[in-house]
Order: sequence, then C-alpha cells, then structure tokens
Amino acid sequence: MVARTKTAVPAPEPVTEEVAPTTWQQWQRFAAEPPPAPPDPAQPRRTVEERIAYHSRFVTVHTPAIADTSLEVRTLMAVGRYQRATARPGLILTGPPTTGKTTTLLEVGRTCHLAETARTGPRRDHVPVAYLLVPPGASAKALALEFARYLAIPVSTRMTLAQITAAVCHTYQQAGVRLVLIDEIHRLNPQTTNGASAADFLKDLTEKIPATFVYAGIDVTNTQLFTGTAGAQLAGRSSLVDCDPLPATAGTTTPFRDLVAAMENALDLAHHRPGTLLRQAPYLHQRTAGRIGSLSRLIRRAAITTLLDGTEKITKPVLEAITLDHLAEEHYRPRTPTHTATARTRRR
Repeated sequence: MVARTKTAVPAPEPVTEEVAPTTWQQWQRFAAEPPPAPPDPAQPRRTVEERIAYHSRFVTVHTPAIADTSLEVRTLMAVGRYQRATARPGLILTGPPTTGKTTTLLEVGRTCHLAETARTGPRRDHVPVAYLLVPPGASAKALALEFARYLAIPVSTRMTLAQITAAVCHTYQQAGVRLVLIDEIHRLNPQTTNGASAADFLKDLTEKIPATFVYAGIDVTNTQLFTGTAGAQLAGRSSLVDCDPLPATAGTTTPFRDLVAAMENALDLAHHRPGTLLRQAPYLHQRTAGRIGSLSRLIRRAAITTLLDGTEKITKPVLEAITLDHLAEEHYRPRTPTHTATARTRRR
C-alpha cells in the first residue's frame, strides 16, 4: 500500500557536462535551456572558443520526421486525454541508426514540456514529461527502477516489482506526467524471459498512468520487439513513424538539400562562402547515406576543424579529411579485400 502523500518533486541541480536527461532535474535543464543561437549579424563576432562550443552543440533542424512526430503526439495526447479503463494509443519511432530518432524524441518532448509549463505556469510539483532509456537486457524490475530514478522515488532493489510499480504509478499520477518518452526500445526482446516481463510491465504502466507513451528504437519492425503476446499487444497499441535516411532526389528543393541549406545557414565561420555546402549536396549525401546524424556530425566536425586551424571555411578537402562513423564510412568507402587476401581465401 502506498501512502497518499503530496508528491515531492526534486529540484534542479547544477551539472558540469552534457548527459542524457534521464532524471527530472536533468530534463528540466534540457527543456529550459535556450537552444544554440545562430550568429547575429548585428552583434560582435563571438570568440573562437564560444564558436567551438556553439558548433559542438549546433542547431537542431526541424526535419519532416520531427514535424510528423509532433503532430502525431499532439493528436494521440488529445485522443487519450479523457480515455478510461484501457491503455492509451502510443507511438514508435523506428529507423536505421543515426537517422535522428533520439533528436526527434527529445525535441517533441521539449515542445510538450514548454507548452504545458506555459499553460499551467512553473510548478515544482508538476512533471509533464518523463524520458527514460531501456537498459540492455532489461527486466521488468530494472525498467521499473529506471522509472523510479527519473523522479527520485525512494525505492530499493529489495522491494518487490509490485511495490515499485505501485510507487511509480502513484507518483507519476500525482506529478501529472502526460508524456512518457522511452528510448532504445529495440533493446527489449519479448522472446526472452526478461524482455517478456519488461514488455508486460510497460503494458501495465500504460493502463495505470494517464499518459501517452512514445518509444524510439533501431529498426523495430526487424527485431523481436513485436513477437509474443506482450510484443503483439505493444504493436497493437502503437503506430509507427519511420525515420528513414533522406533520399538524394534530384531537384533544387528536396528534404536533404533543405537540411544541408539550414545547417550551412547556421554556421558561424568568418570566411565560409554561403552556398558552398549546398553545391556539395550530392557529395554530402554520398558521404552520409542521407543519415541526419552523420550529416550533422560531418558539418560540425568540419566547422570546428576550420576554427582550430584558422581557415574558418568548409571545403571539400576539409570534409574528405574527416573520418565519420563506421556506417557512413562503409557506405562511402566500402572495404574491399586485397588481392593477396583474396588469393589466400581461394587457396583455402
């Protein structure tokens, strides 16, 4: 039995480094912190260190996936607002790695947080959004402890799952959580004992917490996530938004070219010529396979490189010199066996 006491929501605490906002204190800082600001021509140029920090964080470009997900979430929250008895409909963001799923999840959560805060005013006992990561190989109890950790609910590993679940549901209801964001959902495999129990736990929460649940994971339709009874129930209650790589469609206005243009316009480099990156859009697509995360990483690293060497302009040789993530590099520069290695293989 959980005592019906007023929820004590932890206050923000200062931190010195960027971390995933998986506690309420961290989420408050993330949601309230102003996004990185592009250069203002009316203001003096920022120092090199300030501009390195700016390009390290960089702007978040509102992609079609963010727009689609935002509309879907607002619709689902409206549909489930007065629903009783059964679980509210949910949403799953799926796609290959580095296609912007986590960024989309966080941006939609930030928008919801700011809208709710504007509607109700800042209240220490009000928590509109929760953001959690699924631990690798998570059991129901491990996942329940993550939910408890987000709001600093006083639980221990000695408590039973039922006790932790009761404390989590009571506190989340009291805090007014309306949107629950769960990242790395592909780590959950309902075909295993731990995965099945974790899926059942999530199903239980969706029926006891009056919130909309949004999940994000890598290629969830190709994993075991929707298998078994628990997985089928999750699939039956959630719609999908695909965060696929952007195609390299020919033309002057495509989502990928728009993305390149938006990132280029946000650069804060003294000698960079506007339009240089946009003209390199076909090359940039080859380098990144149309993956938003890889493109952002490439442009950010190139900008910081030119700030450090003093040139302050991004050219194709600068981009070529940067080694990206393995997926992008394998797409652009696939490794081929040497003649010697091929001959050895044939002899075997």
